[in-house]
Amino acid sequence: MLHRFLEGVRVLDVSQYVPGPYAALLLADLGAEVVKVEPPDGDPMRRLLLLDSDGVSPLYKVMNGGKTVIELDLKAPADNAGFEALLAAADILVESYRPGVLDRLGLGRSRLDELNPRLVHCALSGWGQTGPYRLKAGHDLNYMALAGGLIASGTEERPVISWPPVADYASGIQAAATALAALLARARTGRGAFLDVSLAETVLAWQSGGLTSALRPTLAPRRAANLLNGGAACYNLYRTRDGRFVSLGNIEEKFWANFCTAVGRPDWIARQWEPFPQDALIAEVAALFASQPVGHWEVLLSEIDHCFEPVRQWGELDSHPQIAARRLVQRSGGPEPRVEILYPAWVDGEPPRPRAPIRFAQANAVLADWRKPAMAP
Repeated sequence: MLHRFLEGVRVLDVSQYVPGPYAALLLADLGAEVVKVEPPDGDPMRRLLLLDSDGVSPLYKVMNGGKTVIELDLKAPADNAGFEALLAAADILVESYRPGVLDRLGLGRSRLDELNPRLVHCALSGWGQTGPYRLKAGHDLNYMALAGGLIASGTEERPVISWPPVADYASGIQAAATALAALLARARTGRGAFLDVSLAETVLAWQSGGLTSALRPTLAPRRAANLLNGGAACYNLYRTRDGRFVSLGNIEEKFWANFCTAVGRPDWIARQWEPFPQDALIAEVAALFASQPVGHWEVLLSEIDHCFEPVRQWGELDSHPQIAARRLVQRSGGPEPRVEILYPAWVDGEPPRPRAPIRFAQANAVLADWRKPAMAP
């Protein structure tokens, strides 16, 4: 059922790397027909880090599953005209150009509106379409740095780089959600919309709590010094004797009490809300976990009613009984295996169906097909 939600919706993905392609991937998983338009030398992600025997990165393949890829040189008049024909038939355009690039290609807002007034145009950029940073280069780490994503994350000594890149994936979700809302509005008004979504502002939108807390000096988040970022013993990561790590998330007093009782330290129960950072208590809990390997703690603590989970390794993920039961992990075998995670939602008791592989096609074939009427509202 999930794959039929956007049946009849046509999406043009003219983006590269992760944010825009991830947004379009979500739309494809929901049933949209997604055509990815790339320059003649392809999306640079085709050659990122790993290469299969066909010269294409498996990372690119998993980011673009379920899509049809065509190549057009938008600087060439004939290809530009073909792209205009696709735009006239599209419902959603996802692009990640720097502001002004479409204008230079003769595809500014007035031209797009002339071609297709029902088009939902989602411009996904680093900093947004306006402001002094609109043309500034950047990547995930820079957007996280400016917009508050690194202020309170990491150790006392330094921030940490998150993996996978938070701004990239979060902005892809933001773009897809906003485009779907615009489609709903179009069903009422008959008009499309121009959506200005930025990676930096996607991260900024999560900072209301931190900014509000910072107005009160005693509550301002500092790295490894607050309840949720490493300053509390009950909510922390701990190393085990065999060099593995476990997560403890016992914010609720009943869960903390259950944990303390299970490990034979009822004296810790009353210390849960000692002032942060709880360096002394954290050191005591750390010494406890360091005394035994991860398997010991999993046996002892997994059946207790509290919040505990070992930090899993890559090879343990899809074999874990919970992950296996949810049936979201799709493996491709053979000499060049890869793993894709399907859309993370079940519908009416059914998991998402397997994702089709990426498909490369000739632009003329797609153009001919898109000249036929679509079914989108």
